[in-house]
Amino acid sequence: MTDLLVIRHGQTDWNRRNCFQGQIDVPLNATGRQQALALATVLADEPIDVVISSDLSRAHETAIIATASRLAIARDARWREQHFGQLEGQELAEVQARQPQLYTQWLRHDPDFALPGGAESVRAFHERVVGALQGLSAAHPGRRVALFTHGGVLDMLWRTAHGLPLSGPRACDIPNTGINRLRWTDGRLQVLQWAQASHLAG
Repeated sequence: MTDLLVIRHGQTDWNRRNCFQGQIDVPLNATGRQQALALATVLADEPIDVVISSDLSRAHETAIIATASRLAIARDARWREQHFGQLEGQELAEVQARQPQLYTQWLRHDPDFALPGGAESVRAFHERVVGALQGLSAAHPGRRVALFTHGGVLDMLWRTAHGLPLSGPRACDIPNTGINRLRWTDGRLQVLQWAQASHLAG
């Protein structure tokens, strides 16, 4: 059994602009750093054995601020966001206006469709995330792991835990720096608590 605190990174300017960030290395903005500081007050009382972060700076910086350097942070590229190919760096409204056919195809939520430009399909992305989860759990049995990652990764974990199909839009809230408590046991993922964000209420 492995207990996981899975946390989405703090806000970036690209979040505010509704941009496809994907695997472009976008830093936190001032709001994101404040969110991470607020998260630190919650995590100060959490027993944590291991801290792992996506290697992208928005997740790694959130981990540094939120854990106050109590533990070393292992960076792992397997926990990156999905790769969105040529859409990375573009605003959603811009894609809708300039590439309507591609936008419509993306909205179909076909799990085997990969955007042009080296993108991952949702199925390939899901396989990456589940493989990373299995590896993490095998490496840290009986431990409590804080994992700092991305919204798409959390969507894949939610679908895995609830046995949901990979097709269809996201069906769960994933706030920046929200805390999600999961447990991997006997080859199954359970959601114990989702989208805890009381630290953002102030």
